[in-house]
Amino acid sequence: MDIVSISEGFLSAQLLPAIIFMISAIMAFSTGSSWGTFAICMPIALPLAFNFTGGEVTTLVYACFAAVAGGGVFGDHCSPLSDTTILASTGAAADHIDHVKTQLPYALICGGVALIGYLILGFIGA
Repeated sequence: MDIVSISEGFLSAQLLPAIIFMISAIMAFSTGSSWGTFAICMPIALPLAFNFTGGEVTTLVYACFAAVAGGGVFGDHCSPLSDTTILASTGAAADHIDHVKTQLPYALICGGVALIGYLILGFIGA
C-alpha cells in the first residue's frame, strides 16, 4: 500500500491543496530546506492529485503543484535552520533569533493569505 491508496478514504479534493501546503510548510520549517521539501513532497502530492482527477491535468493538479512549492518556500523562509535566514542575519550583523522573530509576522500573514487562497482554489477547481 502506498500513501495515495491509503488516503483515498478520508481526503477530499477540495481540501487537498490546503493540506499539501500545510504539510510542505511544516516539513520545510522543520528541515530548513525548500528544495528537500520539493524532492520529498512532489512525488507524493502529484500522484495524489492525479488520483482525484482521474489522470487528467486540471486546476487541482496545478494547485497541488503550487501548494508544494509555496509551502516549501514559506516554511523555509520562516525556519531558523534555513541557510538563507542564517545568511541574512549574519550579513546584517543581527542576532539570528531576533531576525527570525521580526520576519515571522510578515511571513505568517502571507502564509495565511496563501492558505485561504488554496482553500478557495480547492473548492473552485475540484
